[in-house]
Amino acid sequence: MPPSELDARLLAAHAEDDRPALINLYIEAADTAATEEATGFYLTHAYVFALEAGDARAADIKARLVEMKRDT
Repeated sequence: MPPSELDARLLAAHAEDDRPALINLYIEAADTAATEEATGFYLTHAYVFALEAGDARAADIKARLVEMKRDT
């Protein structure tokens, strides 16, 4: 199965080590995920990249993870 357009953009952002894009794309993936498990997976990745980048969105992402009971 070929990657989706979002998967292709994620792969390209990883290849370019484009941290701001990775945060945006993982949030987008979380917002469009089909399952809660996938949402948590994508939000966790967005959170890690946001923390590493010192991105202000880290607090909002963490709040979402806490709400999902995936963080404390």
